[in-house]
Amino acid sequence: MVSWSSGKDSAYALAELLRIGDVEVVGLLTTVTQAFGRVSIHGVREELLQRQAAELRLPVHVVPIPYPCSNEEYDRRMRRATEKLRADGVEQIAFGDLFLAEVRAYRESRMREAGLTPIFPLWGRPTGSLARQIIADGWRARLVCVDPRHLLESFAGRDFDEELLRDLPSGVDPCGERGEFHTFVYGGPLFQSPIALEPGPVVSRDGFVFADFRERSSTPDPTGELSAI
Repeated sequence: MVSWSSGKDSAYALAELLRIGDVEVVGLLTTVTQAFGRVSIHGVREELLQRQAAELRLPVHVVPIPYPCSNEEYDRRMRRATEKLRADGVEQIAFGDLFLAEVRAYRESRMREAGLTPIFPLWGRPTGSLARQIIADGWRARLVCVDPRHLLESFAGRDFDEELLRDLPSGVDPCGERGEFHTFVYGGPLFQSPIALEPGPVVSRDGFVFADFRERSSTPDPTGELSAI
């Protein structure tokens, strides 16, 4: 199982697992904030998450969480989900983490409790070269969430490309590993075809800036509002 944020790092972790070829990937695991129907933290519409899964030809297992969600409640819900995965025969779960040791330690602890082995296909790679490799390999992503303490609001909605990497301020990780930004992958080598995106409003919520997107062929949102985190 791949821990799936809908962003570039989890996508590239999936690609690496398939390239190595010594595991069978059986699905994606994603938390969705119930009140809004959006991928937690990234703010991506759940229907876009489902479109990603369809393009990747993998089932997505959604873990619904409330808003707001305490750490304790998050842990309870993830524990239930991962224990069910283990009961269904899943043995490992892959994460797209890059270098934050405390995040890795947390995941290792929680997965051990559920009887799963955590794996980190991208761990320790230099993020500058990794960011450029993701782009060179043909992954296409947009910035959907920006921390305004690190990046201007104008970065929200931009493509994750070489131009963006050149424009990042000094001190911002090229992969956004410290939470400076989060992405949504809409195309890449594993997709059957790219997802056509229609940009929506850019709004500030809970201290972050979110760029809303929907699939271009879907029915327009009459409110034009972003109601999610």
